[in-house]
This record gives sequence, structure tokens and C-alpha cells, in this order.
Amino acid sequence: MNTAGTSIESDATIYKRLLGLLHPFRAAVLVTMLAMVTDAACMTEFANKIKPLIDKLFVDRDPHVIFWMPIIIVAIFFVRSIAVYIETYGIAYVGRGVVQSMRRRIFDKYLQMPAAFFDGESSGRQISRITYTSEQVAQATTDSAKTAIVDGLTVVGFVYVMLKTNWQLSLALLVMVPSIGVLVTYVSRRYRRINVTIQDVVGHVTGVVEEVVGAHREVKVFGGQDYEAKRFDEITDRARKLNVKVAATNGLSTAFVQLAAAIALALIVFFATRPFMLNAKLTAGAFTTLFMCMGGILPSLKRLTTVQANIQRGLAAAQELFGTLDAPVEQDHGGLVLQDCRGDFEFRDVRMTYPGAQTEALRGISMRCTPGGITALVGRSGSGKSTIAHLIPRFYEPTSGQIFLDGQPLDDYSLASLRRQIAWVGQDIVLFDDTIAHNIAYGELAGTGEKTIIEVAEAANAMEFIRELPDGIHSRVGEGGSLLSGGQRQRIAVARALLKNAPILVLDEATSALDTESERLIQDALSRLMENRTTLVIAHRLSTVEHADQIVVLDAGRIVERGTHTELLERHGKYAALHHLQFRDSAAAAAD
Repeated sequence: MNTAGTSIESDATIYKRLLGLLHPFRAAVLVTMLAMVTDAACMTEFANKIKPLIDKLFVDRDPHVIFWMPIIIVAIFFVRSIAVYIETYGIAYVGRGVVQSMRRRIFDKYLQMPAAFFDGESSGRQISRITYTSEQVAQATTDSAKTAIVDGLTVVGFVYVMLKTNWQLSLALLVMVPSIGVLVTYVSRRYRRINVTIQDVVGHVTGVVEEVVGAHREVKVFGGQDYEAKRFDEITDRARKLNVKVAATNGLSTAFVQLAAAIALALIVFFATRPFMLNAKLTAGAFTTLFMCMGGILPSLKRLTTVQANIQRGLAAAQELFGTLDAPVEQDHGGLVLQDCRGDFEFRDVRMTYPGAQTEALRGISMRCTPGGITALVGRSGSGKSTIAHLIPRFYEPTSGQIFLDGQPLDDYSLASLRRQIAWVGQDIVLFDDTIAHNIAYGELAGTGEKTIIEVAEAANAMEFIRELPDGIHSRVGEGGSLLSGGQRQRIAVARALLKNAPILVLDEATSALDTESERLIQDALSRLMENRTTLVIAHRLSTVEHADQIVVLDAGRIVERGTHTELLERHGKYAALHHLQFRDSAAAAAD
């Protein structure tokens, strides 16, 4: 993406896409623009009435003018007041609609993005894109458009009145045109450079705040307050300096326009007193018209130069948003709809390297998960267990090699139909800020009856604590399940998997946060669920996988051992060493 060096052509492309956002509101845009034109026309007409107002009302004392002029003035401003109301309401209506539309499009895009996108960018930046950046687009499409149209037409109207009144004196206005043109070009480029950086800084600010709020316990326990405060100050100070630069550029452009306009006013006064103008019978009304038109042009020109800040901020924001909208989504070229899945998985020399990583996470994995069987993945942290689990629902695609399901390459199936066959209990439990019932019956499971929800919660040993809550399964869990303990959150996740009742089950440390008694009850429930289902179990606690049909031992992305629990113990290899170590630790803990 271009930043400071954005060309006119790319600006035109962005503007064209921004105008596309206005298409659903074209009727409101048309009415609003008509109101803006009326607003500027009323001001032009009022300026046009100044000369007869001065000359005929105060000099000639024309009774006809004395009667009609007050009525005309009231009529002009009555029409303008209606136009101002319509344009203000229309700008708000269209602007809020554009923001909502852009936020919805970005949010929908997030729902389609691959896992690598979320891993490679801070959540603060992603949130800022929907909140702050989308808001800036409204500046370029609506608020700034109001200033550009109304003030632009007002300037044109006042210049017309000046030329009509006295074209010789009005030529003094030309001294401003080249200088203001140069100023606008400079200011536009400077605003673009600054505002592109501001978009990035605001994303970092949001990210720091989100991290500190989410990790407030760790910050307090490990004494990270001073460090986080310093980090926040550094980022916000950078944002402050950038916004001061915008304000300084605004001030410079305003001062320059005021000076140029003052020079033009001075020239009008100077030339108006020259003999050749006096001989041209320059009336008091004509001079007042010229002077007031120049005075009216001044604030409009000021707003037209400062509006560049909003326009360039909006263009920088739109550039970022369109970059996200144009980013590739999850690849889903599969034409087969997976139905009646047997769960026969086969990995053939699968290798996987995460984007940006220097080493492979998986190095030639070849194994088969038999239909209805239980395959356990064990090994040290970072050995590749979770990577294998992530490849099954195609959160990631292997770098090389292939994965087959029921004899077909995994990517031949459509993503929706593939994932519909999988129940997942992840290592990091995800609950939504909703009720327990809605968290269990989530997504496509919504609409499940209360009786069924209670049954699966009972099977997951979750009703033990749910019954004690004031609203039972209708109790809210808080953001991220903050109102529940870790074990309680995990049991709700297990209940969700039980309810889905899918032919493929992935358990990534599904019982890690449970006490011994709860773990035993959950293992009983999972044992029943695993019957006639292909199950992939990732576990550090080897006691939970002793009855697996096959245990695959991973180390540094490679399979180093495989077999049943008994077979692996008899080999006295890595699995036996891990088992001996955990058994010794468990015995020591029991003795204590």
C-alpha cells in the first residue's frame, strides 16, 4: 500500500470506491446536495441584494425597496434555514449509514479471514479498524463533502456577484488564486503522510489498552504498572505529536489564507479610492458589496483549506479499510459436500511452516487415524501437536504433503461441510458474553431445547455449578466467561462439543483445568461420546490417553514413536520417559 507517495490516480480510485459506499443512499444524497446548493444560492442572493439595499434604501430612500427588502431578506433566510436543516440531517443520515456499512463489511471480512491474518496482526489494530478508522471514512464522504460543496459554491457565488458589481476591482481576487493553489497542494500531501501514520499509532494505542485490560492480573502480580504506563505514554505521546503536526499545518494554512485575503481586501480599498474608480461612479452599495463578499469568501476559503485535513484523514482511513477488504479470504475451492463422514484421516508427508516463521512446525508427518478410533498426540510443548489439530478443520493449509479424509483430499471438501463434521474443544476456552445456554447451543446449534441443553450439561458435569447460579442455564458468563472459573468454562465447552455430536472430535487439552473428580466424570462423558467417532486427543497428562487406540509421540515436528500405551512403555523410549516422569510427579504430589 502506498502512503506518502500516493498518486492522483490512486486517490481517484479511492474516491470512486468511496462514492460507491453512497450508492444505497443515493436518494438522500441527492436531496442533501440539493439543500447544499440552495444554501449557497441563498447566501449568493443575499450578497446580490446588498448593493440595492445600500443604494436604494439608505441613499435614494426608494419606498418600493423600503417595503419589499425586509420581506425578501426574511424569505431568503427562511429558505436557507430549511436548506441548512435538510443538509445537516442528510449528512448525519448518510454519514452514519456509511460508517455502519463499512463496519459491517469489515466485520464480515474478519469472519472470512484465515487464521494467519489474526496471528499476524494485533487485535487492537483490528478493533481500531472497525471503531476509529471506519469513523474517519465518514469525514471524507459526508462531513468534508458538505464543507467542500457549500463553501465551494459560496465562493463561486460571491466571486460572481463581485464580478457583476465591478469586475475591475474584483480582479484583485486573482492574487490569491495561485498562492492558495500551491498551499492546498502542499497541505494535501502533508496531511496524507501524517494521517497514514496516525492510523497505525491509534491501532497500537488500542492494542496496548486491550492487552493491559485483559492481563490486569498479571500486570499487578508481576509489578508491570510502571512498564505498561511508560509504554502507553510513549505511544500516546507519538499520537499527540502527530495530531499537533496536523493542527500546526491547519494553523499555517489558515494564517496564509487570511493574509492573502487581507491583501486582496487592501487592494480593493486601495483601488476603490483611485481617481479612475471614482470617475467610474463606484457607489457605496457597490463598494459594500465587494467588501462584504471578500469578507464572506475569507471564512469559506479557510474552511476549504482546513477541510483537507479531514479529507486526507478519510482517504488514509479508506486506503487501509479497502486494503483489508481486498485481502484474500480463506481458500475454499472444495466442490464436494461432506456427508455421512466416516472420519478416516490420513496424513501423507505433511509439512507446515507458519507465515513468517524460519523453521518448520511439522516435518514430514505421515499417519492414519482410523474411523471411530482414538488417536492421542503427546510430546513436549512446541512439538507440533496443536498444529496437526489446526490442519484438520483447515485453519491452516499444509506447506506440502496432503491430508485425506475418507479417501478424498481434505481440500476437495467445502469448508462449511467439513467443519460441520467436527466438534472442537480447544486449549484456550472461548466463551461469549451471553448466557450459559447460548454458549452451549452456539451458532448452528442455536434453537436447541432447554431439556437437551440440560442433558448435555449434566453429561459434562456442568450442572453441578449451574444449579447454584441464580438463573441456572440462563445465567450470563461475562466477557470471555470472566464470571466462571477455569474448570467451569472448560465444562461448558465440553458440553458444547457433546451437543454438536459430530463424527470427528478434536480435544486439545480438553480436561486440563479440571480437578480430579470433575476430570473423572468428564472422561466418562467423553468416553461415551468417543464411541464410533474419530477422535484426536492432545494431552500433556498421559493418564487421560492410556486407552487410546494409538498414541503418537511428537518431537520438534516429527513423529518419533507410535503405538498403544502398553507397546510404548515396553519400548522404554520417549513416551516411557514422559510417563515415568509424570508418574513420579503424581506420586510425590500425593505423598505431600
